[in-house]
Amino acid sequence: MNRLKLILPATSLGDIYSSITYPPISSHREPNETQRAERGISDGLLRLSVGIEAPQDIPTDLESAL
Repeated sequence: MNRLKLILPATSLGDIYSSITYPPISSHREPNETQRAERGISDGLLRLSVGIEAPQDIPTDLESAL
C-alpha cells in the first residue's frame, strides 16, 4: 500500500478520491483472526474505494505498486 501514488491509504471510504484500506488493522481490528476468517476477511484482503480520478489511472497505480 505504501507504494501507491494516486490511491491514498485511508480508514474512511467516504471521499471523492480513490482510497485503500487494510481491514485487519482498521474496520475489522476488533474480531480475532478466527472470527475474521469466519466472516471472509483474510489477512490478504485490501478494500479499494474508487473515486473520480481518470479510470485508466487506477489500475496503472495498482500495477506500479505491485
